[in-house]
Amino acid sequence: MRNILPILTVLLVIVAVWYAAAIKMNAAWTYAQANRAGTEVTFSEVVRDTLNQERPVLPAPHQVAAELWATTAQKKITSKRSLVFHGWVTLSATLLGFAIGTTAGILLAIGITHNRAMELGVMPWAIASQTIPILAIAPMIIVVLNSMGISGLIPKSIIAAYLSFFPVAVGMVKGLRAPDAMQLDLMRTYSASDNQTFWKLRLPSSMPYLFASLKVGVAASLVGTIVAELPSGATRGLGARLLSGSYYGQTVQIWSALFAAALLAASLVIIVGVIEKITLRKMGMAA
Repeated sequence: MRNILPILTVLLVIVAVWYAAAIKMNAAWTYAQANRAGTEVTFSEVVRDTLNQERPVLPAPHQVAAELWATTAQKKITSKRSLVFHGWVTLSATLLGFAIGTTAGILLAIGITHNRAMELGVMPWAIASQTIPILAIAPMIIVVLNSMGISGLIPKSIIAAYLSFFPVAVGMVKGLRAPDAMQLDLMRTYSASDNQTFWKLRLPSSMPYLFASLKVGVAASLVGTIVAELPSGATRGLGARLLSGSYYGQTVQIWSALFAAALLAASLVIIVGVIEKITLRKMGMAA
């Protein structure tokens, strides 16, 4: 209870500020309608109207919650209006991109750790690749792949992998270099080969660093997938849901899709955390 109370306090403050902001930002429409009708409105009427507008500037929390409930629990998962359906489309591309990015990041880290020339030749390019805004490169990748007849899941996964591989590579390099000189000297004393040193010392030492970077990478993969869905004219996925909401001024739909994406990202990070605890416990490390 002592740990939950601060979280609930912060949550209540956020909700209160959110309601206050919704009233303030939506009040302009209420007053404008009253002026056109030549009537006056009381403060209670303003509050009631601003919290229940069909297309508010800022939806109230209960409106977003109602939309989330209506588009998840009250819709068939095969419906194009179901957030579960759109969430699965986004999740499938996210997981594939995360797998590609993680594999590429780990292999790159291993190469950099064992090859000085690769570190000098490849690492600067990997760093430079992250300076390119994803909003600029995503349409380019989609157009090029579409011209090659590749569409659907693959282009979105590549963009997701582009965002996820770098944190994994950096974290893995740090982890593989975590053993100190004394530990490496001890392995040499045992006449351990480079492969044995890698599997018995470097790889186990890198696990905490790897899982920390995986949590960042999986969230980045989700962001990459959603960004990839925006310029591609997709009709499925959370990004497409955001785009259609912006086209038709459905702010409640936009916010519900944003919250669905946030919940999906949190779930993925939690799953990685659970796998981390299990893995480290089996390896005899403190989780």
